[in-house]
Amino acid sequence: MPLLEVDRLHARYEYAPILQGISFSADAGEIVSMFGRNGAGKTTTLRTIMGWLRPSEGTIVFNGEQIGGLSPDRIFRKGIAFIPEDRRIFATLTVEENLMLGLFTQWRTGAEQNRQLDRVFELFPRLRERRTQLGKTLSGGEQQMLAIGRALVGTPKLLLVDEPSEGLAPMVVKEIFESLARMRDAGIALLLVEQNVRRASAISNSCYVMEKGRIIKHGAPADVLADEAIRQRLSV
Repeated sequence: MPLLEVDRLHARYEYAPILQGISFSADAGEIVSMFGRNGAGKTTTLRTIMGWLRPSEGTIVFNGEQIGGLSPDRIFRKGIAFIPEDRRIFATLTVEENLMLGLFTQWRTGAEQNRQLDRVFELFPRLRERRTQLGKTLSGGEQQMLAIGRALVGTPKLLLVDEPSEGLAPMVVKEIFESLARMRDAGIALLLVEQNVRRASAISNSCYVMEKGRIIKHGAPADVLADEAIRQRLSV
């Protein structure tokens, strides 16, 4: 059974339908990417899985349990973390204080907390160097690292990642994607929404192309991107 299984999912904002019966799955230790133009429904998919938006139809099964319609905090405690496009770090807290917030969702000993912080600092050495700096003093790339790190300290089984490369310099984008690949290799499942199709497809196990709230193509990245019509849609 897949770690995440979404079946015939519908969601709407007030009276406007957005998701129109999408189905997909993700296994532990793999990256599944979602591609499509702005407004295709990719971010809405992540928000619905995380409980920010209630599904109107369909099911979301995570780790064998139906979670569609649960509150975001309950979904988080079950092992799903969401890294939104705007990152939502706390500007007036230090790097370490931001990371500590991710640890407060469950009780841990001091030694366990330190191990989780070290895990993040090993992944992003720059955060260790800046652990006493305020969030607002970090560069965009460092803020993205912090957002990923804050999610990671909660030991999620599944990470929902929305546009991690948005507005970042190419060298920072490379570092971010390398970190996502290492998380996959450590057994975490990632559902990735990304406009940088080439970079995302290079680390993905499978991908789905969305248009107007529907999935129009899915499969291995190389197979999907071999379709000329899809390449034109995605401007690859």
